[in-house]
Amino acid sequence: MKALPSTIEGVLFDLDGTLLDSAPDLHAALQRQCEEEGMPVPPYATVREVVSRGGRAVLRCAFGQLGEDAVEARVDRFLALYEAMMGEATRAFEGVDGLLAQLEEQGVRWGIVTNKPGFLTDELLRRIGWAGRPAAVVSGDTLAVKKPDPAPVRLACTRAGIDPTRSLFVGDDRRDIVAGAAAGLYTVAASWGYLDGGDPREWKADAVLDSPAQFAQWLRHGQAVA
Repeated sequence: MKALPSTIEGVLFDLDGTLLDSAPDLHAALQRQCEEEGMPVPPYATVREVVSRGGRAVLRCAFGQLGEDAVEARVDRFLALYEAMMGEATRAFEGVDGLLAQLEEQGVRWGIVTNKPGFLTDELLRRIGWAGRPAAVVSGDTLAVKKPDPAPVRLACTRAGIDPTRSLFVGDDRRDIVAGAAAGLYTVAASWGYLDGGDPREWKADAVLDSPAQFAQWLRHGQAVA
């Protein structure tokens, strides 16, 4: 693993699959939509794996065989179903609350860069009690581009007032690592997340960590713990 920056000003995180285990609510929304249309419900494990790719990827698990036009036609209904139940079963991954508290105690600013639409991001943060905590929140429609483009990461650094060369970007998808690296941040692959069926050790991240608790300890001691 690459050495950490000597001074860490900020840590930016992906949201779904990195900070929050939101797959249960997304699967529940898809199940409701399948029941409405009399379609088989895909297994939870199949849906969980693709959550980091967004709502259309989730819909393809059930409706992909009907073609992309059919998937696109179901997006609005899926988002409405998800918004109605969003936050009911979503929880922070074990160790995330302690990690964020540690960052705040140390005066390290943290933020979120997600491809989730802004109206869902903001409402989910409100429902789980995190509204106002992040130093910056950049959603998938904040700009005309989203990850893996580095622009949202750069914007989050600007909004949080942090130097990219003294900051970390943490995510559970290859696109997170690509975006973070291109924006000049130290990148951490979160192997506890959804991973989109990939191997995070092949993403060329500066570090790969297996749990939020390990990440917190690593930040305290400047090294990974086996």
